[in-house]
Amino acid sequence: MSQSSSNTLTLLDRYPLRTHNTFGFDVHAHVACRVESEDQLRAALRDPRVAELPRLVLGGGSNVVLTRDFDGLVLLVALHGRRITHEDDDAWYVEAAAGENWHEFVAWTLAQEMPGLENLALIPGTVGAAPIQNIGAYGLEMCERFASLRAVEVATGETHELDANACRFGYRDSFFKREGRDRFVITSVTFRLPKAWVPRASYADIARELAAEGLGDASPNAQAIFDAVVAVRRAKLPDPQELGNAGSFFKNPVIDAAQFEALQRQAPEVVAYRQPDGQVKLAAGWLIDRCGWKGRAMGAAAVHERQALVLVNRGGASGAEVLALAQAIQQDVRERFGVELEAEPVCL
Repeated sequence: MSQSSSNTLTLLDRYPLRTHNTFGFDVHAHVACRVESEDQLRAALRDPRVAELPRLVLGGGSNVVLTRDFDGLVLLVALHGRRITHEDDDAWYVEAAAGENWHEFVAWTLAQEMPGLENLALIPGTVGAAPIQNIGAYGLEMCERFASLRAVEVATGETHELDANACRFGYRDSFFKREGRDRFVITSVTFRLPKAWVPRASYADIARELAAEGLGDASPNAQAIFDAVVAVRRAKLPDPQELGNAGSFFKNPVIDAAQFEALQRQAPEVVAYRQPDGQVKLAAGWLIDRCGWKGRAMGAAAVHERQALVLVNRGGASGAEVLALAQAIQQDVRERFGVELEAEPVCL
């Protein structure tokens, strides 16, 4: 692997990406650049050596399926730092750089005695990726704690501050996955953590874990919820360091009431959650399990034996193999239940 540099900007040729994607796919970037500041990012975007190349931004690589080598420039986001920017009567405002590890950031906010993100503990990836996916778990979505973010526009190098309206958050969705895709690189995110904190502990798995710890009849504090979330996730989900995966591979599909009634006649035991707008969210893991996929493999790509939502690399699988497995699952669910499953990760 050769290197070339211009001032403080170093370009890495034929750069291996195996440690930069949580599936552990053995693919390479034509060229890569480690970005530790907004100035370095702007320099990389205007560098004439790579100006005409396609670009890919990678943080923790926890929401991407790399099916082949990337024939362009990979920007490795390594901006770090976290701080309390200010507070008012109602909330603390906390900023974290895009390259910060998400779980470590959540733990840090609790260490500062600022609860609010504990339900999102142990989600893999970086802070910068959190708004793109609008990550969520156990009764909380990131957008509920979001204040604003900073992002550099790829075309101009200008820095913009975007609020929640501009980010257009949806269920595992945002402006950055749709019309804003490839237009911006997020450099930092600011969260609003309410001082009038209310625990969210009614999610069944979390409630059971708290009860097992003797906290079932008490109002748990944020650290107890954090610990319960960590325990549940570790029991149900494989560690990407030990078994390559990207967490939940499929979104829980949302269907209208009429389609749900028809599905319920076919499968009365279907696991579902009615939404305030009248639609119904289905448990994708239940659908996949009922199609017999839990624990099954196609080559080195497999469905995890404890959680049907998680596809894993048992060793040596390619991104194309994982994608083929996902498509086979989608086809079976479509044919049996008439429901479309949508992948959460970006497939490239």
